[in-house]
Amino acid sequence: MKKHNFSAGPCILPETVFQEASQAILDYNNSGLSILEISHRSKDFVDVMEEARSLSLELLGLENKGYKALFLQGGASLEFLMVAYNLLEKKAAYLNTGTWADKAIKEAKLFGEVDVVASSENRNFNYIPKKYTVPEDADYFHCTSNNTIFGTQMKRFPKTSVPMVCDMSSDIFSREMDFSKFDLIYAGAQKNMGPAGTTLVIIKEDILGKVSRKIPAMLNYKSHIDKDSMYNTPAVYAVYISLLNLRWLKAQGGISGIEEKNKKKAQLIYSEIDINPLFKGFAAEEDRSKMNATFNLVKDSLKERFDKSWKDAGINGLTGHRSVGGYRASMYNALPLESVQILVDVMSDLERKA
Repeated sequence: MKKHNFSAGPCILPETVFQEASQAILDYNNSGLSILEISHRSKDFVDVMEEARSLSLELLGLENKGYKALFLQGGASLEFLMVAYNLLEKKAAYLNTGTWADKAIKEAKLFGEVDVVASSENRNFNYIPKKYTVPEDADYFHCTSNNTIFGTQMKRFPKTSVPMVCDMSSDIFSREMDFSKFDLIYAGAQKNMGPAGTTLVIIKEDILGKVSRKIPAMLNYKSHIDKDSMYNTPAVYAVYISLLNLRWLKAQGGISGIEEKNKKKAQLIYSEIDINPLFKGFAAEEDRSKMNATFNLVKDSLKERFDKSWKDAGINGLTGHRSVGGYRASMYNALPLESVQILVDVMSDLERKA
């Protein structure tokens, strides 16, 4: 039976990417060697890294605008630390919209004052704060564009004179934006771009070199920029599959092309949540994520029947995060509309038979 993968991460990837990647495990570029065993210093892999970095900037519309693309390790969790290590001299401003933002705040506090300009913790992060001011004396402002756990997404970003840093782990490459508004973007690949093991960092070079502290080489963005993202042994296979996914995205019409598909998927699932009396959405309607739809059953007595139905339909990864409960349908770029329709059919069928 075909599986419909709604997992929040590692994410679903296109079938064509799996096919090409599996061939590369056996023989990469007709070299007689696997992608898993070629030297990371070989021309074959240097070409992969260069194309992946270049294509990332191209898709985001940031070519020749003073940005560098890096593929690092340690996930977004390490970026929580690296951002503050490299940018926080005295004070930073943070918007707290959930678990990952909260963790970023805790890391930043190791390096200086943190001004939490707003938080949605008072309602278990089911909305995005709107009215807040970013202090002009902050070294940078940090936000999280999409919250996988709570199913909320920032639709607008503040106008500010200070550098803006954004954790886009779960919605990067999913919707059009003016990415030049951001001075640093980071994203763990495993949410919407590739497999676990690498993290994309897009950084405007002119924001670096302004802190007085000495930064260890491995945690210094400049070390990685100077070595073209090859300061240490990179996550070869994870970068390669991310490249295949970026190529696939470009073939879909880039971000604008995939955004139209993502809108249709989100509209389909949220329409069912709103009209079906057996379900209720978790996130505030105006802040609903197009990547992660969170919802609950109105009656717990229906849980056993509903769980059996979606599992029988070949649906995988629908269980919500423990801090929210209920269900979470993650609809990343590669998830087809057909899979969302299968889920909606199961939900609708539950109402008819209830």
